[in-house]
Amino acid sequence: MSINIFSQEATEERSESARLSSFVGAMAIGDVVKTTLGPKGMNKILQSASTGEIQITNDGATILKSIQLDNPAAKVLVNISKVQDDEVGDGTTSVCVLASELLREAEKLVGGDGHHVHPQTVVEGFRLASKESLRALEGAAVDNSGDKDAFRKDLVNIARTTLSSKVLSQDKDYFANLAVDAVLRLQGSTDLDHIQIIKKVGGKLTDSYLDEGFILDKTLPASGPRRMEKAKILISNTSMDTDKIKVFGARVKVDGTGKLADLERAEKDKMKAKVAAIAAHGINVFVNRQLVYNYPESLFAEAGIMCIEHADFEGVERLSLVTGGEIVSTFDRPDLVKLGTCELIEEIMIGEDKLLKFSGVSAGQACTVVLRGSTTQMVDEAERSLHDALSVLSQTVQETRTVLGGGCSEMLMACAVETLGKKVEGKKALAVEAFARALRMIPMILADNAGWDSSDLVARLRKKHFEGADEGVGSKGSQAGLDMEIGDIGDMRELGITESYKLKRQVVLSASEAAEMILRVDTILRSTPRKRERM
Repeated sequence: MSINIFSQEATEERSESARLSSFVGAMAIGDVVKTTLGPKGMNKILQSASTGEIQITNDGATILKSIQLDNPAAKVLVNISKVQDDEVGDGTTSVCVLASELLREAEKLVGGDGHHVHPQTVVEGFRLASKESLRALEGAAVDNSGDKDAFRKDLVNIARTTLSSKVLSQDKDYFANLAVDAVLRLQGSTDLDHIQIIKKVGGKLTDSYLDEGFILDKTLPASGPRRMEKAKILISNTSMDTDKIKVFGARVKVDGTGKLADLERAEKDKMKAKVAAIAAHGINVFVNRQLVYNYPESLFAEAGIMCIEHADFEGVERLSLVTGGEIVSTFDRPDLVKLGTCELIEEIMIGEDKLLKFSGVSAGQACTVVLRGSTTQMVDEAERSLHDALSVLSQTVQETRTVLGGGCSEMLMACAVETLGKKVEGKKALAVEAFARALRMIPMILADNAGWDSSDLVARLRKKHFEGADEGVGSKGSQAGLDMEIGDIGDMRELGITESYKLKRQVVLSASEAAEMILRVDTILRSTPRKRERM
């Protein structure tokens, strides 16, 4: 006899029902994003129901975090996509697709096809297969960090491979070199805050460029200097409007116009004293996060100080980072304030807009990428694409090993796992073989998205890799992958289709762990919705 211990609107799904719900949700997420995978992947239009605003993208993380989901297993896949984006910056679609394919294979073993393998047995098999695939991947990784020219070539190839599946694919050589130049300026750091990206609609994508220094999307006031050399910069977050009484509801009563004039004079004197305290720091440039009213602006101009107002929070934070200055709000102790420095501040034109350029900043690794494009959606997608490339490159500068793309690494791992499956006893061998089939689905989907005969290509690629396994690492067979331009098998090393080892490793780790977690589910409990109380 079953007794319901839950409240009226709480629900419970058990055993097969819960497992099927998890499998279906995860597979549905994989099906949503798998058409965006690879150099011939398609875009998705994301439209906001509330504002009507649209995004056009093929970035897995952007797509998944924009859709509202109810299925708990689907949310797990969205989370691993976000982690992949945070950890490496790219591979967000691959990790979702691989996890969903692993669960598709697991569903056949656990519930269908007459196997009826216990989920824990499948998990054990997946763990063996995951360990073997990572061992094979590490064995195939190449490290060229000792040779500066070869390593730069690796970085350019990684950037080209990353950008091949993005909106920048037509100009991938141009943007790959631009991204590599920007990342190499960081001198091994992974802090991408030093790389400012400014988006300006107009022109074409190849009008984009890398500018040394820092560009602030602000204009100078009508009065004051227009150019400043050997700048000493005070970065501030302080109120520079007229110091009226700011207590809500407060009023000042005066018994004559003379008293009102005295009040205004007192306000002006107070502002004049504040400007004098700022000037006492020995600066020639004042940058404020908040507005600067006309009166203090004129006082700064008289003192020969360049005044930049309303530099928003991100602009002030980044300017502080690249110029070496501190953000201050009080001006009583000039001796304790650290000023920012740069060689030159001047106005520049990008399209029809005026911006401020800070050249020769103290953080020599700082630079700005100016992105141009025909529409807002194009420029936004270009920024996402470039950010992915910059993230992968900055990680590769630290973890310098590289592997081959174009389905080569996945097939290499699949062949190693298949070989392992022949040595594993019992039903775990079925799970190991299922893991290999899931890995083979990545090149299969790449070929499908390009419109080629995927079954033929993947079968030939598998044969090549088994031949390469007999010949050893570095053989032509072990470097074979899919050349999506001609729809044939090609040598990935010669074609320069290279990917970061850290990216591939993270994809396999995250996908297998997520699949294991969902496989262990046997009950889904949903709590009672919270009721709104009437006032």
